[in-house]
Amino acid sequence: MSLSIMAKEAREFPSVITEQLEKNDEAVNQLVGTLQQLNPQLIYIIGRGSSDHAGVFGKYLFETEMGIPVCSAALSIAGIFKRQLNLTGAVAFIISQSGRSPDILKQTESAKKGGAFTVAFVNDELSPLAELADAVIPLSAGEEKAVAATKSFLATLSALLHLCARWSENTALFNALKALPSKLEAVIDSPSQLTKAHLENTRNTIVLGRGFGYAVGREVALKLKEVLGIHAEAFSSAEFIHGPVTLVEKKLKLISLNIEDESAPFHQNMVEDVRSRGGECIDLQGGVTSQHPRLDALLLMQRFYLDIEKIAIELGLNPDTPPGLNKVTKTQ
Repeated sequence: MSLSIMAKEAREFPSVITEQLEKNDEAVNQLVGTLQQLNPQLIYIIGRGSSDHAGVFGKYLFETEMGIPVCSAALSIAGIFKRQLNLTGAVAFIISQSGRSPDILKQTESAKKGGAFTVAFVNDELSPLAELADAVIPLSAGEEKAVAATKSFLATLSALLHLCARWSENTALFNALKALPSKLEAVIDSPSQLTKAHLENTRNTIVLGRGFGYAVGREVALKLKEVLGIHAEAFSSAEFIHGPVTLVEKKLKLISLNIEDESAPFHQNMVEDVRSRGGECIDLQGGVTSQHPRLDALLLMQRFYLDIEKIAIELGLNPDTPPGLNKVTKTQ
């Protein structure tokens, strides 16, 4: 059976991360030297769509591992409202697959004007963004033809992890990252967790996660919309219990993203609360034990991408070209 482009690209990530780590280590170490001199008091994330979701992962990562506050840019501030922020003492991480979206470029220019040191995490090393930024960390994911990002999203997470491990001098995290490709291969060979039976005739669903699980939960919800045409909304499981939990009474189906880190017992308590109210919860996890809890979300996403691609094929959908979407989104 021939694979879709989406399936082929998702399966390429183990080799992508192997190449990325080897190619980028010198550039990452040079950047770390610069960042140590700058001693930034804030990390300012610029991105849209899947790139913005990767930024949420980055927020949890750098705040957890390094104690540096991280915030996301509101791109309309520079693009629509024409306001200039003071970003003195900040480093801006600009995340983009193409490096060509007008609003991303405009916000990068504004960040530099505001005093931020800019770092582009970008797949196209010849893009306008790569030329504009003060430093570049290539994603090295190769060409991505499927509209729904898979390997480029995961490559962004691994690039953020690479920088964090070197910057924080966390040898355990870096060694676990080097061992990740073999873990990903095991996930690729593992059984499906999400099936057609779970989602057939489903029109609305909630994705629940906590911490790093919530970070990738936003990407899970986006892909359910893009690839399967299912309306999905991501919540922190802690936030869901504060009001939106009333939706459970409507017999809404939920997907729980289970990450084996410090948040696990708190997340499971919330999920059990939802189940006690009659909620139907589908459990997703990496399925393979990683060497560091910060990597569990990548294993979960590797399995999820393959599962929804298979479901799309079984439902008669084209996972490579969802209707109404383009690879490069041009917004102001």
